[in-house]
Amino acid sequence: MEKSLNQLIFSVSDFIAVVNQTLDYAYPNAEIEGEVASFKINQGKFVFFDIKDKTGSIGCFMTIWQMRLPIEDGMKVIVSAVPKLTQWGKFSLTIKSIRPSGEGALKKSFEILKAKLDSEGLFAAERKRQLPAIPSRIAVISSMQAAGYADFIKILNDRWGGVSIDVAHTQVQGVDAPDQIIRAINYFNQQENMPEVLVIIRGGGSADDLSAFNDELLVRAIAGSRIPTLVGVGHEVDESLADLAADVRASTPSNAAQIIVPDKTEIIRTVRYQISSLLPRMLQSISQQEQTVDLVLTNALNKVSNLIDEKISNIHNLRNILAQINPDKVLARGYAMVRGLVVVGSTIEVETINYIMKAEVKDVNKK
Repeated sequence: MEKSLNQLIFSVSDFIAVVNQTLDYAYPNAEIEGEVASFKINQGKFVFFDIKDKTGSIGCFMTIWQMRLPIEDGMKVIVSAVPKLTQWGKFSLTIKSIRPSGEGALKKSFEILKAKLDSEGLFAAERKRQLPAIPSRIAVISSMQAAGYADFIKILNDRWGGVSIDVAHTQVQGVDAPDQIIRAINYFNQQENMPEVLVIIRGGGSADDLSAFNDELLVRAIAGSRIPTLVGVGHEVDESLADLAADVRASTPSNAAQIIVPDKTEIIRTVRYQISSLLPRMLQSISQQEQTVDLVLTNALNKVSNLIDEKISNIHNLRNILAQINPDKVLARGYAMVRGLVVVGSTIEVETINYIMKAEVKDVNKK
């Protein structure tokens, strides 16, 4: 750079450097709204497009990793960018972030990304996990200053209470919100003792306010969480891609609290009803069992009694048989008993009912 006749004479490179230094000072970051034109991606890495309105157009440059939502020609966007004069003398914007502007652009970007992620199976029902019935420890990602968070905590404690809650305070709208929520998801997923449920909540708002929950990297982080996820964003009519990727979707933060724990009052009422309806059935069952026991005992006693009667009858029969073969009974009928060796010349004893006699054997003949 040379000084001549009270004027500064710049080299081309110096002038470009001075201009960029001036731009850096005056506009370290500029937000510009316009329509996308000539959108293209080079080498799968670099994104080029123009942002224009009715009377002007500015070239833009960014890397593909900075593009968190789908962009296409004709879409109205807001870019956060650094203005710069290139070494070739072309004025351009180096994009730091980009987001759709207006309901039409937001809806278009939403539908493009939804179709892409759906085709990859991120919203498939078969990959959804069930939440524990009554978790003892949950993690919550939300803005602790938001009304939705306050509603969630109040309803959670009113319905059940005693649940351990770990909270990650993050922004829930704006450019920085997606990255903050992603860091919180990663933090809880990397814990040695992970929570049983990961809850992400935000109250209602405009489509632009809720657009942070349509961020592609955030949606993928929710789908890839090791911890089962419950997402409640916006009002019942609102739908975000974060909702679709979650294991369970809640219509509102309040509904998220209703889903995650049961109502203790309802459980107490149910248990009382079950006890009151169960007691008569228990008494009836006991009565039936007593009747069954009585019947079994009666049958057993009858069987024992019949067995005793049978044994007594057998004894009587034996007595009658023994009585019939009693020697006295036989002698009374005119018979006699002979004792001794029956051979010729021997003496034998003969007993009748009235007498006992001795006799000599004179003769012995076989019958």
